[in-house]
Amino acid sequence: MEISRRNNALDLNADTVNGVTADIAITTHGSDFYFSVCGVMGFAGFAFLALAYRKERRDRLFHYITAAVVFVASIAYFTMGSNLGFTPIEVEFFRSDPEVAGTYREIFYVRYIDWFITTPLLLLDLLMTAGTPWPTLLWLILVDWIMIVTGLVGALVFNRYKWAYFAFGCFAMFYIIYHLVWESRLHARAYGKDVEKVFMLCGSLTTILWILYPVAWGLCEGGNVIPPDSEAVFYGALDLLAKPVFGSLLLWGHRNIDPARLGLAIKDYDGEALVHEERKPEHLHNGPNANRADGYSNGNGNGNGNGNGNGNGNGNGNGNITHVGNAV
Repeated sequence: MEISRRNNALDLNADTVNGVTADIAITTHGSDFYFSVCGVMGFAGFAFLALAYRKERRDRLFHYITAAVVFVASIAYFTMGSNLGFTPIEVEFFRSDPEVAGTYREIFYVRYIDWFITTPLLLLDLLMTAGTPWPTLLWLILVDWIMIVTGLVGALVFNRYKWAYFAFGCFAMFYIIYHLVWESRLHARAYGKDVEKVFMLCGSLTTILWILYPVAWGLCEGGNVIPPDSEAVFYGALDLLAKPVFGSLLLWGHRNIDPARLGLAIKDYDGEALVHEERKPEHLHNGPNANRADGYSNGNGNGNGNGNGNGNGNGNGNGNITHVGNAV
């Protein structure tokens, strides 16, 4: 019996949304590629988590952030491979090429939801590696959100006003790149050669790739130059380099770097003993017997005394009395 391997996502999820049909849309080849990227992202996420469990809990910050990036991307690529998470938008430029000829192009808004979540996490990875101050880090994340949102708005606009939003997004992107290339690099240098090396490697990769994203946007959502299947390959290749490859390089570079050096000292409880420590009665935590829980007590008094009973007592003129057992 032959097992069918056919991808029928496009049969189940049509190109029509809210009564409008995208006549410029992915084919099964594009869907297959999206599903392949989904698998790579998911595998990378589990690999990063496996590496995290080889570290102490307090040292897993970069592993968890990087795993979150690829897991979110995996869900987004599954959505696009399923031909979901898009809306048909009328193109500004009508082309004669049959692969991009038509009126409505498929615009995957889920891609921008992915970027809205994952690009700030990527910046966290980089900027915390460089020891960037928190006010600067939060400001750059806000600028990053402006970049993503303006890109989405521009993709959904069908006339030339889309290029104004494209310009806003590019301005925000180059502002972030300035910080990566200049200010954050100087911060990283102050923490030592190993920190500077991993930041330069991952920061340079991010800078080059982020400059290519507007090129992809201009050829796809903006100019309707290349077909959606080629769009899948272009964005997919960039995302694979910007997320799993970036994450692998970053975690490899951090393997011998203590996060505390970067101002990221995180407290953790000291094993199971502290969690399950037996609580002492309140009266043993205060007063002269605060540190005694063994039946012995020390007291102070005046005079001399000898006592006999069920216990033994000895007294000194200085008033130090040692009591053992229960005296009657």
